[in-house]
Amino acid sequence: MSGAKGKLDLERIVFIGRTYEEYIRMFDLLESDLIGQSILDCPAGACSFTAIANQLGGEVTAADIAYYYSEDELADKGVQDIAHAMSGMEKVQDNFVWNYFKSIEGLTEARNAALTASTKDRRQTPQRYVPVILPDLPFADEAFDLTLSAHFLFMYSDRLDYEFHLETVKELMRVTRGELRIFPLVDLSCKRYKHLDRLIDDLVRQGFTAEELEVPYEFQKGAKQMLKIRRAELFL
Repeated sequence: MSGAKGKLDLERIVFIGRTYEEYIRMFDLLESDLIGQSILDCPAGACSFTAIANQLGGEVTAADIAYYYSEDELADKGVQDIAHAMSGMEKVQDNFVWNYFKSIEGLTEARNAALTASTKDRRQTPQRYVPVILPDLPFADEAFDLTLSAHFLFMYSDRLDYEFHLETVKELMRVTRGELRIFPLVDLSCKRYKHLDRLIDDLVRQGFTAEELEVPYEFQKGAKQMLKIRRAELFL
């Protein structure tokens, strides 16, 4: 067991992922945006974006702390986590918008499909799945054209402080030569991240542009904006 894995309790990981189709909507992407592009998905969890986008001509790398564990361990954990999450969904279903998913059964099917595709792809191409512990990434400067970060930053603001958020965004931008897209911009209580304006101001002062944009996806109520971050253009 590696040192990093030894410090990481598998029970503390929630290994649930979104589908490729959700990513396209969450990040307002076109399939043509992916072809020939070097893309980082971080943290990627059990999402199927890496598997599908690579089949369509992208060059996607998935990064997540969970990848310190084996495919089999995470597959078993994912099945358990999906079952647990779905068992409590009926009690909180009013917190969600049921336009994309028509039912809890449909949601369950999508979560299982993402897990299956992710697990299969990691078994076939393990080099695409890189274990990381944010805010540090083992990639070269400007290694990726596009970086996507879903359902991590901002959502756990009750556990991760502002400095962690700022340092993680800066690190994600360090490895990105194009743009970083973050979704959603709310915490677990469906409220906009309380330090988002401060974060944007700090990023602008450090030479970035940051723009909030509405996307064609909303499942968690109020979660329909992403943050798009780029390096500010220099006009001489």
